[in-house]
Amino acid sequence: MKPSSFNYHAPASVNDVTALLAEHGDDAKVLAGGQSLVPMLSLRLAAFEHLIDLNKVEGLAGITRSNGTLRVGAVVRQAVAEHSADVATSVPMLAKALPHIGHFQIRNRGTVGGSIAHADPASELPAVALALDATIEAAGPGGTRQIAAADFFVSTWQTALDEGEILTAVEFPVWGPGSGFAVEELTRRHGDFALVGAAAGVQLSGGKVTKAALGLFGLGPTPLRAAEAEAALLAGADAAEVGRVAASGLNPLDDIHASGAYRKQVAAVIVRRAVQAAMQEAGA
Repeated sequence: MKPSSFNYHAPASVNDVTALLAEHGDDAKVLAGGQSLVPMLSLRLAAFEHLIDLNKVEGLAGITRSNGTLRVGAVVRQAVAEHSADVATSVPMLAKALPHIGHFQIRNRGTVGGSIAHADPASELPAVALALDATIEAAGPGGTRQIAAADFFVSTWQTALDEGEILTAVEFPVWGPGSGFAVEELTRRHGDFALVGAAAGVQLSGGKVTKAALGLFGLGPTPLRAAEAEAALLAGADAAEVGRVAASGLNPLDDIHASGAYRKQVAAVIVRRAVQAAMQEAGA
């Protein structure tokens, strides 16, 4: 299959992008890595008269660390972030999540910002952003604004971006010493979307958990924050109990890949494994 015909735009600035979106409205779509959009266009599940390529837009491709945060530009390739020393040392959870995304060919083109903006509930990066309390930077006709990850994911493939806005960067907090992170998931085959996944982070002081983060994916219409399980971990619960607490509040739906009951049962195991691995790394 081939996509329907469209007009291609390659703007050089964010202002040019927002101007094009304002001009063409719903007939326009932004293109970053294209690993979700291009297949949909090729299968004619979607069609737009105008495609706006972000890859030549100045300022969207860098990775910088400052003031306790790591800023990742919207069009940073997943493969670039995966092999970045700054990502590995500053946001290990992100570094651990990236190899789970598809295959290396996909990560060579796919972008960090594109994955988060696409907001697939079975995708790793939205759950990482949610777990770490990342901040989403958005730009639109009214200028630039910051959106907390907790407010960004509205529903399946729907975000808090307003009409005419684009995601320009994601800022991840940098945790301190004594931290450990892990990403665990279950897939039918390597490279498939996760049936169930968990991203866990802990920080230890004196052998006790003083900070906890737990994001779940593949278990609802959006990535989920397991707040009650985090509280149990801070209260001294072991990994198995944390897994049970995390699973108890879930109500995943049945689909062609797995039943909701199966996902809920597996979630307890996946969370336990993620917490155990994070605790082990933090203790080491």
